[in-house]
Order: sequence, then C-alpha cells, then structure tokens
Amino acid sequence: MASSRIISHSPPNLHRQSSPFDTVKPLPPQNLNLPPKRHRNLRIHTSLRSSSHSNNDLNDTVELRTNSVSAVSNDVVSKDPISLPRPLSSNQSSTAVSDGSRLRVAYQGVRGAYSESAAQKAYPNCEAVPCEQFDTAFEAVERWLVDRAVLPIENSLGGSIHRNYDLLLRHRLHIVGEVKYAVHHCLMANPGVKLENLKRVLSHPQALAQCENTLTGWGLVREAVDDTAGAAKHVALNNLQDAGAVASSAAAEIYGLNILAQDIQDDSDNITRFLVLAREPILPGIDRPFKTSIVFSLEEGPGILFKALAVFALRQINLSKIESRPLRKQPLRTSDDNSNRYFDYLFYVDFEASMADQNAQNALRHLKEFATFLRVLGSYPMDISMT
Repeated sequence: MASSRIISHSPPNLHRQSSPFDTVKPLPPQNLNLPPKRHRNLRIHTSLRSSSHSNNDLNDTVELRTNSVSAVSNDVVSKDPISLPRPLSSNQSSTAVSDGSRLRVAYQGVRGAYSESAAQKAYPNCEAVPCEQFDTAFEAVERWLVDRAVLPIENSLGGSIHRNYDLLLRHRLHIVGEVKYAVHHCLMANPGVKLENLKRVLSHPQALAQCENTLTGWGLVREAVDDTAGAAKHVALNNLQDAGAVASSAAAEIYGLNILAQDIQDDSDNITRFLVLAREPILPGIDRPFKTSIVFSLEEGPGILFKALAVFALRQINLSKIESRPLRKQPLRTSDDNSNRYFDYLFYVDFEASMADQNAQNALRHLKEFATFLRVLGSYPMDISMT
C-alpha cells in the first residue's frame, strides 16, 4: 500500500480541548495494557507557518518519515501504550481547559478549505491539520497523530459524499458530533487581474456545479481540481493571469488573491454537513437533541426494506437521512432458482434519537430481526445552529 501523507504543524499534544460535542458523561477508563500493535509506514509533512499570510506559507514544508520494519507486512511496532495520549472523548467543561493546549483536528484539503472552517466551528481553539485525502484523515485519527477528524458527508445541493460513507465502514472510528456549515463561494484572481481578463476558472467539481449559472453567464470555462482552496493556491503559485478560482474568502486572504465577486453560488441555501470522528465514542444523553447513525444490510425479499424502516415509524422516530451503497464483497446475489440476480446493498440511516433512549434501543433490537449486519456508527448531539 502506498504511504499516506499528512500536513501537520506541530507534534501532537497529550491534553485535550473540550467542545460542545464532548459535554456528556465520561467513558470508563480504558485498559491500555495491550500487546504491541503494528502500524503501516506513514509519511508526514510539517508546515512551517509564519504569523502572516505570506507566499512563504505556500512552499515551506519539512518532510518527516517513520521507519518501515517490513516491506511485506502492513505494520510496524507501535509506541509503548503507556505513552499514548489518553482518549479525548470524555466529559470536560470548556472552562476546565486553562493550560492553553489545543486539540488537533484533521480535515481534507489545504489551508483555506471550507473543511478547515468547519473544524474551527466545531472546535474554535483547535489546531486544524490539513490532510491530502479523506483516507489520510481517518488514518491520522486511528494512529494518534490527531485527536479528531472533521469530514464532509453531504451537501444540500450536491448530495452525499459517497467516499466518506465507504470509509466509515472500513475504519473503526466513532461519530461524536456533526457540523453544518454555510458555504459562500467567491470568484478570485491574482492582483491586477480583472473579470474581463479571465478565460477559465478552477475549483472543486461540486463548487463549479453550484455556481454553474453564474460562471456560464460570464463565459468562463470550468476546470475541476481536487478542492476549492487548492484551486486558489494553484492560481497564486503559478501567477495565472487568465484563470481565477472559486473558493472561500479565507482562501483569498491566505494566498494573496483579490476577490472579484462574492456569493456567486446559484442557490443561497448552500449547506455542507460534516461529521466529527474520534477514536472513542461518547456516552449519549437525553438532555438535548441527539442523532444516531447506523449501517445495516438485509436479506433479499418482498418488502424487507419497508419492514426494516418500519421499526422506526412504529416508535415515532424520525429518519433524517438514508443512503444505500453497494456491498463490495458481494455486490450481486442470485435467487434460489437462479432466475434473477439482485444487487446487494448496505443502508446508512440517520435517525433523530439518542441511544440512551429506550425507544431507540427497542427499534434496533427489532431491526436485528431483519438485518444480516448492523453497526452503530455513533450517537451524538445534533447541530441545531442552522435552525
């Protein structure tokens, strides 16, 4: 497997920072006297960031490498478990953090990405750690390089982020919160470049789609790249005179670009929902609105999905999201008489109830009567800031 890469700014802290997502009862102490684990070789990039947003921020990186013990095995011997940072999902009030330590929160993209802003909304005093890929952010949490990851799961205009649904099942992280972030797209270009000088515009495919009517009206050719802030960085680094970028106002400030137009999205109600992921779950409560995310699979049969979802309707539990993904290890199933072939699916469901609620527990017990597989991904406080 190719090594993953993470951009980081300083060594991980051993202390935690509280957040609205963590104000719940603490988990019991965890026994860390485990046999040494083995981990994959990982490549880390550490950015040397100055206090000002100069162009030096764009290039100044230091590469650190961990040693690989075996080229055949996926793993290397881990740290002494006693020296590992303690789990960071136990309850602490925000006033309890007085030593200035900061939580390290991974996000996908480069500085100025909307995901960075979402991470800072979730944990206002965190150290946001950019990662090149979604997979890298998951691995960073699992391997104690960061304390949390904040990753997009759906957008009100673009729909679901399917890659992250698949990664939720592949990795053993827990959802401990959600963040809803309002996206405001800006058209930006290098200093001295005007709108009439532009021939093309770079951004993430979803951002370009969300601004399609506006960009078409300006006659600009759309070019897709990996992320919005990355587009701004590319335009600035290469001093492009015929190309602009669609990104956040924060990206324009960081990379020294001028904003030519603000709020250029075709629909003003452009909200991205992010999940907050951690190594340990939080203990759910009933003192405020909670949401629970699960994934399950079903046997094929008439009305089987209806029966599965009915366990929630019978108990007046609202479903806020349902997503189906192919069951990759067994994408097709043949009927008993070999006359038909069926697609096999995993169903991801969000429902508005806490696992501390007996009603929700009864619903899942009922669901197990139909499910061939069931996993609770997390039970966590709802973000009601947009309501």
